[in-house]
Amino acid sequence: MVDKLIERYSTYRRNSREAGQAKCFDDRQRSEAAFDAKDRGTRRVPLEEITGSVGRYQDFDRQFRPKSHMPSDRLEQIRAAMKRGKRMPPVKLYQIKDEYYVVDGHHRVAVARELGLTEIAGRVIEFMPSADTLENALYCERAAFAEVTGLAEKIILTELGHYPYLIRQIRDHQRYLRRESDAQWTLAEAARDWYDTIYTPMAALIEKGNLLTSFPERTMADLYTYMAFHQWELGRRRRYGLGIDELIPKSMEAFRTKMAGKKRSDYPEMLRGIVAFILMHVEARHEERLIEKLYALPEVTEVHAVHGAVDMLVKIQLTRDLLTSDAEVIGHFISDKVRRINGVRSTQTLIPGISRVKPVAPPA
Repeated sequence: MVDKLIERYSTYRRNSREAGQAKCFDDRQRSEAAFDAKDRGTRRVPLEEITGSVGRYQDFDRQFRPKSHMPSDRLEQIRAAMKRGKRMPPVKLYQIKDEYYVVDGHHRVAVARELGLTEIAGRVIEFMPSADTLENALYCERAAFAEVTGLAEKIILTELGHYPYLIRQIRDHQRYLRRESDAQWTLAEAARDWYDTIYTPMAALIEKGNLLTSFPERTMADLYTYMAFHQWELGRRRRYGLGIDELIPKSMEAFRTKMAGKKRSDYPEMLRGIVAFILMHVEARHEERLIEKLYALPEVTEVHAVHGAVDMLVKIQLTRDLLTSDAEVIGHFISDKVRRINGVRSTQTLIPGISRVKPVAPPA
């Protein structure tokens, strides 16, 4: 009997931990020092971001399911109305950063989740965090960017000062649109056009080139801002990324014109090939084994044992993205795959400048 009671109690504790309860707005408000309120109006809010309650957090679990002690009459009425497709008034929400807390409309949120909806109309009052942290400073810049531009898309940056740069870029685009169309574009209209015709195509190029894998701590918006700043603001000669001008003109508006009308499938690759030659000094007793090991590498296209000042000549073909230098890619390849082979004494790399290659004639 005692064992069964212990088992039942353990199950209850485990289920309670898994379900938990909705988050408390007051606790979050104090921890973030979020007391400055701004009315954000009515908008569609993702249900998964509604995580807590103002005053009734003990009545709901983390999935916003009502606890068993709550009366079900009101819940049943709302469930029946929503199933009939009745239009419900917006719920009232408090927002702190990326989380929302229900002030009024708990049952509507609970039923919407139960019915598998993904979002709900909400009248939002946002409380801005003031705790002195980098995360909060970045969030406040992001919130100001969204407020000024009207862009609902989440453009996530990880460095301070980059959101103001994007706002300046959008204002430049607004002036360009006004000159070209002789129409009074609002900043919100210019921001939407900027997002659709400049930011999105650039992001697609970055994605197609798989550049984010080379910068795991950065976001898509980070790479966009980096490339836009160096290409369109500085316009300086680079020691890296040769060939980027072929894809991205040195003018933001020229890039917009170039990408206009292109299908995503027609976007050019953000990758370039590299051909290089490695001159190698090796230990003679390992020469044959080295030839086999080098030839097995997919990046190696030719291996020659030669007579003269060096022992071996190796031709390689590598691929790099447009933010990386030839030297970096070649250096990593030689360090990671060539010099680790036992018997290699030293290497020297030659990178071709101007090349002309005759096609191989078929045998007579």
